[in-house]
Order: sequence, then structure tokens, then C-alpha cells
Amino acid sequence: MRNARLTLDPAFTVAPVPHRLFGSFVEHMGRCVYTGIFEPGHQAADERGLRTDVLQLVRELAPTVVRYPGGNFVSGYRWEDGVGPVAERPRRLDLAWGSVETNEFGLHEFDTWAREVGTETMMAINLGTRGVQEALDLLEYCNIGGGTRLSDQRIANGSKDPFGIKLWCLGNEMDGPWQTGHKTAHEYGRLAAETARAMRQVDPDLELVACGSSSRSMPTFGAWESTVLELAYDQVDYVSAHAYYQEFDGDAASFLASAVDMDAFIEQVVATADGVGARLKNRKRINISFDEWNVWYQSRPHKDPSIEKWTVAPRVIEDQYSVTDAVVVGTLLNSLLRHGDRVTIANQAQLVNVIGLLRSEPEGPAWKQTIAHPFEQVRHLARGQVLRVAGTSDRYETARFGDVDVVDASATHDEESGTVTLFLANRDQEQPARVEVGLRGFGAERVLSATTLHAGEGQDRHTANTADAPAAIAPRALEDVSLVDGTATVVLPPLSWSVVQFAGSPA
Repeated sequence: MRNARLTLDPAFTVAPVPHRLFGSFVEHMGRCVYTGIFEPGHQAADERGLRTDVLQLVRELAPTVVRYPGGNFVSGYRWEDGVGPVAERPRRLDLAWGSVETNEFGLHEFDTWAREVGTETMMAINLGTRGVQEALDLLEYCNIGGGTRLSDQRIANGSKDPFGIKLWCLGNEMDGPWQTGHKTAHEYGRLAAETARAMRQVDPDLELVACGSSSRSMPTFGAWESTVLELAYDQVDYVSAHAYYQEFDGDAASFLASAVDMDAFIEQVVATADGVGARLKNRKRINISFDEWNVWYQSRPHKDPSIEKWTVAPRVIEDQYSVTDAVVVGTLLNSLLRHGDRVTIANQAQLVNVIGLLRSEPEGPAWKQTIAHPFEQVRHLARGQVLRVAGTSDRYETARFGDVDVVDASATHDEESGTVTLFLANRDQEQPARVEVGLRGFGAERVLSATTLHAGEGQDRHTANTADAPAAIAPRALEDVSLVDGTATVVLPPLSWSVVQFAGSPA
């Protein structure tokens, strides 16, 4: 039996739970859009071609913000291609993913879908092959009520009311040599500042995200953020961070400790941003938009080798996620919560099919992948204040990250209801973990609910949800939980993600 001792106190908080921390990402990539959220002719499609079976699953996940339309795709995208009569929209080569974009689904279709889901749009603009004027044109088309050429064009295209988009990404991963229109930090920083300044002339209240590093392993990491922010500090509100994790060569121990890397990534970007602010003698604080994160097995082929280049909606990085992946995703969510004072936007990439929370088949079913369950639980149950979690845990050795905690944890406290919620992962693959949690300061009275996600009888750490077994892995009741005199004891199964809620005294 592994052991951990945690202490929580209502006076020791990180920040209010950020509403936008539970975002997702829809890119024109692979089958995320076509046969993902949009498939005219599917038996579950509505009159607009939206798959209602996928819509229902997305509503259950309830992402608070969705980034669109990319991703690498946006760096070659002409937004004008996706408006107006569908029959007149051009087919274009998508250089990012070697496919053909039909533009059947564009700005208006996405706005309709986002309103159906009840989510906020986070719009990415093309600063790879385009620039300031094109960004201004897109902003005018989306957000001006009427009386100008582009706003009147939007109205003529069927949307009388403006889209009202407040959150904008100034390009995507411009540090990456793979990016169409890749730039140096100085080139990008100048362009981002100029674009932001111009956009604020239209609406000074926009929230703007500058591109940070596309991974912590980039050779320019740190220097990129420093240069970009020195040029654009006054004009932007956020700097982005992207991170994907996978298991290498069967090293599950290191993979399960991926959140250690995410913690360090966040803290280093914060330190860099604050250092720039100090050098500029600027009291403004730049926060982090962690607008791409997930498990992604990049060591596998990105594309089905049987599919030729320049096809429509090819099968691209359709990873099938396991119990192990779900536990890792839970710990990454814990990392984001623990840094909720500075990470105030996050988007799990992506929503459907492409490294997706959800999977769907053309003319077939849709279902939740294992990784959807931690996302859905944290989205709905993290309320009020993020708590500082103090304590100790047994440790284990990893090849990549050294000595790490067996038990990974985050917690929230809803002062209005008094509810305390614990999000717990046991990284040990063989042994259960006994966790003692001090809750005396909350007036904790009883256990409200307790669930766990782990491999059951006849399953192992590689078990996944499939079209034939869509609910093979899902949260189930966690029985071994007690609360005595303000101290909770929770026994976590090996390799598991668990959520426990306690009833406390309301404020």
C-alpha cells in the first residue's frame, strides 16, 4: 500500500476556478470537422448537417471555450473561402496536413454550432501567409453590427447579429519551422504587436493571445517568449503554451509523471513573462493561454499510409486512448488547476476524432474516449476556489523526471455550498494508495460522492473505449472512502483517476 497525507484549508487558495480552463479545439484537420461535428447525410444530422449525436456528447462535456479553425491549418487559411453560398466556395489545398479543404463548413456554420453547444468562440487568425489587413477584415466581418462592406456582407450571408467574438489568437505556433509562414521571434513579435494595435483600434476590449513556444523542448523556448513579449507586451493579454505527452518505449512510469513537465513549463513561462514585465517596468500581468494540450502519440504515423495526399478529411492522428492515457489527462488537468492564478485559458486538443475527446465514424456511431471522463468531471465539479494542496506522498523513480509523487492531487472549494472536491490520481501501476486528507477547516460532515476510473476485471491499463464497447472504461463508484472527525481517508486503486466530494459548511 502506498501512502499520502494532504492538508487543505479554506484560507489558502490559488485563485477562483478559471471559467475558460475547460476549453477544447476544433481544427480543420483530418475528420474533426468533416464526419466529426459536420456530416450532412448522416442519420443523426440535422437540417444544417450538424451531427446531433456528437452535439449531445459535446453538450455533456460542456467545453467553455472552443478554439477555431486551427492550429497549423490557420496559417494558410483564407477565411473568405468559408462564407457565402456553399456551392460557390472554393476547394483549396491545405498545406499543413496535405489534404483538400472543401470550405463547406466555415465561419457561419461554426458560429451556429458554437451557439448550439453553448460555448465561447476563440478565433485564431492567419499570421503565416497573411497580416494586419486580413485580421482587420475578419474582425469587421465578425463583430461590426452593420453599415460597412464586410459587416453588410455577413448580414447578406445570413447572420444579422454580429458574432461578438472577444478572444483572438494572433496566429499559431509561429516558432515552428513546420508552420506555413514560420517567422523568427523578432519578425513575429513585430507582426503580433502591429496586428494587435490595429485590432484594438476597432475594439479596445478584445482579449489577445500571442504565440508562445509550441513546446518546452523547442530550442528557442524561453528566448522566444522573451523577445515576443518585449515587442508586444502592451498589446497582448496572454501568451500561449502548447504541450503534448506520450509514452516512450514502454516507460509508463515517466509517462504517468507528465504533469511534472507541465508544472515546470507553466512556471518557466510565468517567470519569463514576469521578467519581461519587470524589465519594461510594466505592472501589467501577462497570463497563459494553454490552448493546446493532450496526450498525442507523435511517434506513430500521423496519417493512414494507404490514404493519398490531397484527399478530403483523411484519417489523421486518430489515437485510441487507454486507461493509462485517462490517468495522465487527469494529472494534466490537476496541473492546470494548480496554476489557475496564471493559466486562465486552456484548450484540450482536439474535440472529435483528431486526438479527440470524442470519436465518431462516418455513417456510424459516436462515443466518448477514456480521456473525456476526467475532462467532463473536472469541468462540472471544479467550483469556487482552487485550493493549495499541502502534504507528502510516497515517491517513485522515473527515467525522465526523477523522483515524483505517487499521488497527484488538486482540490477546489465552493464557498457558497461548502462542497470540497478532490481530484486524485494514483500513478502506481501495481499498488493501491491510501490518502489521508485533513478537512477540519471546512466543517466537513459527510462524503457526497466518490468515483474512480481504472481497469476493471478482465481489463488492463491498455483497455480503451471503442465503437463496439463505448463504455468499457468510465467512472464507477469508489467504495473505500471515510470521513471521521474532519479527516478523510481514501484508498485509490492502482493506476486510477478518482474524484471525491465532501459536504462542508456553506459560507
